[in-house]
Amino acid sequence: MSTTSAERAKLPGRLGDPESSLRTDPRSDRRTVLALAAFGLDVNAGPPPVRPDSPRAEQLEFVAGAEAGFEAVFAALMDGLPAVDGIIHRTETIAGPDGNEITLYITRPADAAGPLPGVLHIHGGGMVILRGAGAAYVRFRNELAATGLVVVGVEYRNGGGVLGPHPFPAGLDDCAEALASVHAHRGDLGISTLTVAGESGGANLALATTIRSKREGTLHAIDGVYAMVPYVSGIYSRGETERAAELPSLVENDGYFISCATVAVMAAVYDPGAAHATDPLCWPYHAAIDDLVGLPPHVISVNEVDPLRDEGLAFYRKLTEAGVEATTRTVPGACHGADLMFRAAAPDLYLGTIDDVHRFAAGL
Repeated sequence: MSTTSAERAKLPGRLGDPESSLRTDPRSDRRTVLALAAFGLDVNAGPPPVRPDSPRAEQLEFVAGAEAGFEAVFAALMDGLPAVDGIIHRTETIAGPDGNEITLYITRPADAAGPLPGVLHIHGGGMVILRGAGAAYVRFRNELAATGLVVVGVEYRNGGGVLGPHPFPAGLDDCAEALASVHAHRGDLGISTLTVAGESGGANLALATTIRSKREGTLHAIDGVYAMVPYVSGIYSRGETERAAELPSLVENDGYFISCATVAVMAAVYDPGAAHATDPLCWPYHAAIDDLVGLPPHVISVNEVDPLRDEGLAFYRKLTEAGVEATTRTVPGACHGADLMFRAAAPDLYLGTIDDVHRFAAGL
């Protein structure tokens, strides 16, 4: 049965109005829209100059430019914020699985006594761009640590950008190595429980690291998983009709800060030729129920006007079907990553996520 124009008009976002954008969608948090408008990101961008089937050199050039742009935006959004007090930092380097080095950024309360809940934090960027040393992720780790957590950020190899090009499974290998190291040194780090957390591509790697740990018999290293705005399906290059049928938010919110056309190119950089399109270690959305049975408690946090919202919710439903202790939360009015970007513009969104990560980690 076809959808009439009147019925379509009642649908949210671009399902109801193909011209809808963050600026015009009444669901959008207006404070975040205003903050993005300063960078011209409150409207839907045109298609990227490359496609998933473009030459790899052109794809890598595109993501390198995207990385520089995103890092500049995040730095500007964090600029002028007061320092987070009462925390201390140190950096360690461990050996990676391919002779590479992995940097760990360790942040903890300055006056803590006794073991504290720990968080292994995996930064976002679609597994192909950005760095744990970037301004937004330093700030996020600092704010988490100030709540009474030991936070360890992992600088893994990216599929592109300044830390690339290292396609799947290099980044996952590094995250698994970081997990093993942190778990082995819980006593030295002053960690009691360990939550693996990440946002967007970092959520992909957090979930994939957990599934891999089950397969390898090391699941005891993980006490909980907190996945924010997970980028896990890999189906972004499919046609609009197919995307709308399987994960409606991929059309409903397409172009709201991020677009399917852009993340499809990033997916191709991470998984050249889509060789691992249904491998749950590459794209956890495709995990079978048996992959998930016996996993530790999870939180899946999604944002209302994010194209990736529905793949996060779909993964949550798989977890509950597998009998995993899982909860979900939806941040109203928030675009992709809004609750990690807008510390100044929308502090309640930001601190709400900080508080929820703390509550989960401290409650394990």
